[in-house]
Amino acid sequence: MNAPRTLNHLYFGAMSKYDPQQIYMRVRTSEGWVDQSYQDIAGRVHEASLGLLSLGLHAGDRVALLSENRPEWGIIDFACLLACCTDVPIYPTLPANQIAYILRDAGARAVCVSTGEQLAKVLEIRRELPDLTHVIVFEQDAVQDGVLPLRGLYQAGRAAIGAHPEWKEAALQVEPDDVATLIYTSGTTGDPKGVVLTHGNITSNVLGAEGLLPVRAGDETISFLPLSHIFERMVGHYTSLWLGVTVSFAERIDTLMRDVKERRPHYLAAVPRVYEKIYAAVLDAASANRLSRAIFFWAKRAAETWATLSLAHQPIPRSIRLQRWIADRLIFTKLRARFGNRIRFFISGGAPLSAELAKFFYAARLPILEGYGLTETSPVITINTFDDLRLGTVGQPLPNVEVRIADDGEVLCRGPNVMQGYYNRPDATAEAIDAGGWFHTGDIGMLDEDGFLRITDRKKDLIVTSGGKNIAPQPIENLLKSNPFIANAVMLGDRRKFPIVLLVPDFGQLERFAATNRIPFQDHTELVRHPAIQALMEGEAKKHLRDLARFEVPKRMIVLNRDFTVEQGEMTPKQSVKRKVVEQHFHDVIEDAYQSAAHANDHADHH
Repeated sequence: MNAPRTLNHLYFGAMSKYDPQQIYMRVRTSEGWVDQSYQDIAGRVHEASLGLLSLGLHAGDRVALLSENRPEWGIIDFACLLACCTDVPIYPTLPANQIAYILRDAGARAVCVSTGEQLAKVLEIRRELPDLTHVIVFEQDAVQDGVLPLRGLYQAGRAAIGAHPEWKEAALQVEPDDVATLIYTSGTTGDPKGVVLTHGNITSNVLGAEGLLPVRAGDETISFLPLSHIFERMVGHYTSLWLGVTVSFAERIDTLMRDVKERRPHYLAAVPRVYEKIYAAVLDAASANRLSRAIFFWAKRAAETWATLSLAHQPIPRSIRLQRWIADRLIFTKLRARFGNRIRFFISGGAPLSAELAKFFYAARLPILEGYGLTETSPVITINTFDDLRLGTVGQPLPNVEVRIADDGEVLCRGPNVMQGYYNRPDATAEAIDAGGWFHTGDIGMLDEDGFLRITDRKKDLIVTSGGKNIAPQPIENLLKSNPFIANAVMLGDRRKFPIVLLVPDFGQLERFAATNRIPFQDHTELVRHPAIQALMEGEAKKHLRDLARFEVPKRMIVLNRDFTVEQGEMTPKQSVKRKVVEQHFHDVIEDAYQSAAHANDHADHH
C-alpha cells in the first residue's frame, strides 16, 4: 500500500487495512465501557460527512468543533476532512467571549458542540456571528429551537447517500497542500492566532513519527489530553488510527487513574504536569511513616544508580543489579500495577520534562519518550526513542525534519510539517517563517554532537536584569516544581535589579505538615502567612537552588494562597503560565517584595 499523502488517504487506508470488527474506540458511560468498531465509526463518519454537505457546506468552509474528548470528536473531525471542509477545534474550557473571537476570526459557518453547557456559550454569542448558520449538538437532551441534534445530521446524511455516489472519490481528490485545519494557539501573549495546517503537514508528521514510536496494531491507549491541541490529535487520534490502536476516552482528567487501571493501556501520551502529579502521589504514599519513606528513597537511589549506567551503555555490576531487583520488588512493581501492568512507555510533550523525573520513571521501567514541537510544526520536531534515549534532551529530529540553531540561540525548523502560515496574518507569518523556509520557534536551545536537542528556554521568557544578566526562568522553575511541597513556580525580574519567585504550594502536602506540627488555620490565606510555613517553603525551595549562579537565585520567595487557573486567564488551556497576566494579578505582592528587598539592602548598606 502506498504511503498516504493526505489525511483522507490515511483514513481510507486505515479503514481498509484493519478488520472492520476490530475495536477502534471505547467510551465510558454510566453503564460501563461501550465498544465501537472500525465499521461502526466508518458508518457514522460517512453519514456525518454527507450530512454536512446536505447542509450546504462546501469545500474550504470552516466548521468549528467545541467538545471534550469523545468518539463524536473523531467522527466530526473525519466527517469535515472527507467533506473537504476545514475544521476549527476549540478548547471546551474557553469562556464564551474567547470562543466568539475564534469563530469570528475563522469565519466559521457551522459549529458542533458536545453538551448543553457548551451550547449555552454558543447561543450567548450567536447574534455576534453573522457567518454562523448551523449549530449542531451531540447530546440529544440539549437540543433547542434552531439547533440540529447530531442524530439529525446522521439522518440527513443517510438520506443524501443516493445524491453523492462519488463521495469517496471526491474526498480522495484532496491535495497535500489543501488546508485541513485551523488551530488557534492559546498564545501566552496577545490574541490567539489561527495556525493553518495542511493535509500534507500533519500526514508527514504521522509518517515521520511512525517508525520511531514502538506502537503495534492492537495496542490500547487512553485519550485524555485535549484533542483540540495538536499533540493529542496527531499522536492520539491520527497516528492511533493509522497504526491500528484502540483508543479509550478517559471520562475526565480526575478519573484518569481509575480509567487507566480498568483499560490497562500499552502506552500513554501526557504533559509533564501529569508525570509530576503521579510522582507526587507516589511520594505521598511513601511518606506514610519514617520507615516507608526511608525504603522509598533507598529504592529510588538504587534504581537510579542502575539507570545511570544503563543509559550510558556501561557494564552494570551484579551488586547494583541485585539492589535494583530488590528496589523493583519493594516500590516499582506497585507503581506499574497502578497502570495495569501492560504499559511499555509514555510519551511526553507540550512543555519541558525535568531530567530527574525522567530518570525516576526510566528506573521504574516506565520510560518516558520526550519529544518537542509546536502547533506550527504539526507538532513533532524531535523525539527520544528506545534506540536513542538521552534524558534531559527532547531527542533527535524526525527523519523528514531539519533543525538548526540561529546565532542568537533560537531553534529553527524546516520540513513538510511546517504550517502554511497564520490565518489572515501575513505580517505574523513573515515574522515566523523566513525566506529560506525556516520556522522560528521562539525557543532557545542547543544541539549536542549527536544531534540531540536541548531546549533551555522560551526566547520571550528570558529575564534580563537591569544589570544586564540573562536568566532562563524555565529550568529554575522546573527544579522548584520537582519538590513535593511546590505545585507551581513563576520567576519574575525582567528589567529589575534581581529575580524573585512566586511559589504555589501543594496544599495537600502543606495541610498534612500543618496537622503534624499543630499549626492552626482557617483557610489557605492564613496557612501560607504562618511563619513556620513561610520558613518551610523557603527551605524546600533553597534545596534546589544550590547549583545556580548567584545572580540567578531569587532574592525573595512569595508563597501564594492559590494556584493559577485557566478561568482567571493565568494559564493557557494546555497549562502554560501566562507570565504577564500573573504579574498583573499579583502586582501588589510583587511590588511589596521588591520594596522590602530594597529596604533590606539599604539597611544593610547603612551598617
